Amino acid sequence: MPVLVSLGMLVAVVSSLGAPLIPTIAAEDHVAVSTAQWALTLTMLVGAIATPVMGRLGDGPHRKNVILTGLAVVLVGSLLAALPLGLTCLLAGRALQGVGMGLVPLAIATARDALPPERARSAVATLSLTTAAGIGLGYPITGLFAQYLGMYAGFWFAAATAAAAFAAAVIVVPAAPSRPSTPMDFPGALLLAGGMAALLVTLAEGERWGWGSARLLALAVAAGVLLAGWVLHSMHSTHPLVRVRLIKDRGVLVANLTTMVGGVGTYLLIALVTRYVQTPESAGYGFGSSIVVTGLLLVPFSAASLVTGRLVRMLGTAATPARMLPLGCLLSLAGLVCFLLARSSLWGIGTMMALAGLGVGVTFAVTPGLIVGGVPAQETGSAMSFNQVMKYIGYSTGSALSAVILQAATDPGAALPANDGYRNAGLAGCAAFVITGVLAVVLTRTGTRLRPSVVAAGHIAPVATADRTRPEPSRP
Repeated sequence: MPVLVSLGMLVAVVSSLGAPLIPTIAAEDHVAVSTAQWALTLTMLVGAIATPVMGRLGDGPHRKNVILTGLAVVLVGSLLAALPLGLTCLLAGRALQGVGMGLVPLAIATARDALPPERARSAVATLSLTTAAGIGLGYPITGLFAQYLGMYAGFWFAAATAAAAFAAAVIVVPAAPSRPSTPMDFPGALLLAGGMAALLVTLAEGERWGWGSARLLALAVAAGVLLAGWVLHSMHSTHPLVRVRLIKDRGVLVANLTTMVGGVGTYLLIALVTRYVQTPESAGYGFGSSIVVTGLLLVPFSAASLVTGRLVRMLGTAATPARMLPLGCLLSLAGLVCFLLARSSLWGIGTMMALAGLGVGVTFAVTPGLIVGGVPAQETGSAMSFNQVMKYIGYSTGSALSAVILQAATDPGAALPANDGYRNAGLAGCAAFVITGVLAVVLTRTGTRLRPSVVAAGHIAPVATADRTRPEPSRP
């Protein structure tokens, strides 16, 4: 378990190296902030493409090799980014680091196969929380390195982390169970890669290109066409990259929708907080805090999410999705309401982040169990990878949405938005969590009743035979 968790924490470290360093990268390489933003966008873009491919490759007998290859690519990318060779080299390294985002689904699939059921259920929940909890640890560590050791120190730290994780994985991670190899769906991979690339670039460049520009609209249409083509291809392919038919399982559908829409609110909140507390007090709001202080404000978010995930598991069969998912949305909503009403002190913002962490902990402790319980064992890596892609779409949308709303609240020629911009962005985040809560209530309380979360209920779905392509119906 410590080695599997270290893989999730590595993903968190790699992810956290982007956002706090964007202003520093812009100043160091003498480029616009919008250009430096690609240090974050490229990582998420490559991660969204690599994750389902790694998930499919990892569902066969070569999972350990896929994990080791992914770690090696992250190590090379970290070394490239750590070398002071200019923006191009840094962006190439950040792109390679994005491959690491595909490691968490493989770690979850490994836990399901290698651990006894009573340990596997807690392992799945813990691993699902590592990326969210790691944000609160990665941000202050990144800020500490950037402030006292220079911009490139954080990338050297990521390289050391990747090297340690690689060595531990070689020794500890077991080989996957003997299963037939599944042919790689190259047409599906190309369609999904093209569609995800077009979608994420649309979200990332909307503010700079203009949301009504012809090339942005063309890119958005291309994203829709490619993703629709990928769905149709997957429905008729013998060995698709992701078995889209499995997504129709009620539990899998609930998990993916709540992950995506909830991800919008979560990342919007994080983007607002990190920008707000660093705003100089001369703007009439903000605290002019350093990167280190900004990162420390996210620690309560991480601590609360980990503690709550453990509490959910202790509730046992009482932790049904119909109860836990709306509760998680309500807690996250309460965190954003606190941001709207009590953002005049750092203590208030820290408390608000802890409340939001409680909501994320509840949600992330339940959704992986819904997926694991709704798909055959040999599809775990692929299904969890698709859930990660939904999360990246939500995160990218939340980040873009915060930028758009704050930009709209910025007067022409002004460098900073008006305080009302944060209020409007907070209201948008509230709407995201309300929508997530409504979806959770509707989908868990209508039709066939969902069984308790696999994570909480104390069992893992039985390993399916190799020729099983559809899950059994959910039972009470």
